[in-house]
Amino acid sequence: MNPYIQYMYSYPHKTAYRPLSGVNLKDYGERIKGPGRGLYLHVPFCRSKCGYCNLFSVTGAGEEEMDSYLNGVERQISQYGQVLAPGGTSFAEFTIGGGTPLLLTPRQLDRVFAMTEQYLRMEENRDVIIETAPNQTDREKLSLLKSAGVTRVSMGIQSFHQEELKTLKRGHSAKKAREALDLLMAFDFPCVNIDFIYGIPGQKTETLLKSLREAVAFEPQEIFLYPLYVKHGVRLEREGVVPEPENAYMQYCEASRFLRAEGFRQDSMRRFVRPGKGGAAQENREFSDCGFSASLALGCGGRSYLGRLHFCTPYGVTPQECAGQLRRFEATEDFTAITHGILLSEDEEKRRYAVRHLLIRPGVHTGEYRERFGRDIREDFPFLLKWEEQGLVGLEGGTYFVLTDKGMGFADCLGPRFISDDVRRKMEEWEEVHGLGRSYGSVQGKSEEL
Repeated sequence: MNPYIQYMYSYPHKTAYRPLSGVNLKDYGERIKGPGRGLYLHVPFCRSKCGYCNLFSVTGAGEEEMDSYLNGVERQISQYGQVLAPGGTSFAEFTIGGGTPLLLTPRQLDRVFAMTEQYLRMEENRDVIIETAPNQTDREKLSLLKSAGVTRVSMGIQSFHQEELKTLKRGHSAKKAREALDLLMAFDFPCVNIDFIYGIPGQKTETLLKSLREAVAFEPQEIFLYPLYVKHGVRLEREGVVPEPENAYMQYCEASRFLRAEGFRQDSMRRFVRPGKGGAAQENREFSDCGFSASLALGCGGRSYLGRLHFCTPYGVTPQECAGQLRRFEATEDFTAITHGILLSEDEEKRRYAVRHLLIRPGVHTGEYRERFGRDIREDFPFLLKWEEQGLVGLEGGTYFVLTDKGMGFADCLGPRFISDDVRRKMEEWEEVHGLGRSYGSVQGKSEEL
């Protein structure tokens, strides 16, 4: 059995989105008014494309091209600000992802923070989160982030072993990763997260654990462990690389056991938190209703969530598709017109709510679910009863329905079970149109084996 079917960090997948007409941000102002909102900026630029990456990004852009993109983002922020001002919308969280955000020059990074403050209302104690990579992490940019009030920095290291980095087609060396992480930790950000990948062809459990031992010695607040996925259209697929799921699962078991023994709390299949180390690593898991929270995305490649309305630029994988979407974004005149997305039915909202909570501790608050939907979650999804019998999910504290430690290791084949027939059909249609030929119809059958 393959535990690695699909990473369900959100629902539905972008490939289920379709063209929309007659939809405007002005009509959804009620969904995002008031305080506590989330803001995301996508910076779609990379120096080179990692071998496994299927995220929205382009390579080869210079300073002028990145300025042109930021000009489009500023027009977008200005238009959004005019729509949001009457409702008193304010943002408690600002995340800058990519791509490689620190590929921007210091001048451009400063511009990002300045124009966000100029057009939108940012809350005083907001969380500011940004991603970086070893080659783009230097003292000048970290000083700028510190001055801008960044509260969490995430660095993609993936491995401290040169051969494994070479297999992944990462652009940095193991030596550079150590130097960059050492520099990052010296700036004493409230939270530092570092990412690692397991299931790399040729990787041994011993080398994975050696990387993690070295990582733990730096005392980061969080460590994320990602299984290697080789998606359609990525470089590793073209080179014929095929992950070994059985080996990856054994590595996961050993790695999660090691990190828990080192004092990390496991909040999901991927996230390990050291309690008491920084604002993002709290002693107690607090329930946060993230199924229906409103957030806006800026730029090209991010997703906005306004209740049952989700929207973004059309999903693209190949360099040609990403470059085309980028040109269309920069040419857009009216950013308040929403032209691509999905409107969720109540059934799809239930599925999204389950995915967003069940796979991450503390889990689904059973009382909140019943209050929102009028039924017990096990009535809406009867397969959960079977999972309970198998010890994959359980009720903790009489309140939270959540994956067990055993279930966490199978999160990527349990989560896809929540995909509806309609969404699966749309995903398959997208795959067929793009000539990728993958069938999501088997996902349900595979996860039902558990």
